[in-house]
Amino acid sequence: MPAALIWLIAALGLAGAETLTGDMVLLMLAGGALAAAGSSALLPWPIWADGVVFLVVSVLLLVLVRPAVRHRMRTDTAPPTGIQALEGKHAQVRERVTDRGGTVLLGGEVWTARALNDGDVYEPGSRVTVVEIDGATAVVWESGSE
Repeated sequence: MPAALIWLIAALGLAGAETLTGDMVLLMLAGGALAAAGSSALLPWPIWADGVVFLVVSVLLLVLVRPAVRHRMRTDTAPPTGIQALEGKHAQVRERVTDRGGTVLLGGEVWTARALNDGDVYEPGSRVTVVEIDGATAVVWESGSE
């Protein structure tokens, strides 16, 4: 059996095994095996030279390509949803907001609201920023006029 075919089978086996792990290590090794299969088929080098090609390409893929691929595939970079998405948004005061209550227009909906700091009062029409959502109440802070 030619060495190129052995390297190709190894590359396919490693790529198939990657589906079980999802860590991208075996896929990078499969890339090295594929490069070794190519060098074995195209160049009349001894088998140990194909092993060196496998080693060098695999290390380069692991060091240079794998971090970028893993960064792109990260799932924890999803945008915030639900009430977490409302924090940091701007709202407009509908009814006077104090530290005891009031209402704001937030994302097209009327929310109950209270001021973040005791003694702060925001009059209707004022623009505020949502600091947090406490239950069904938006805790707001003055964001200045824009």
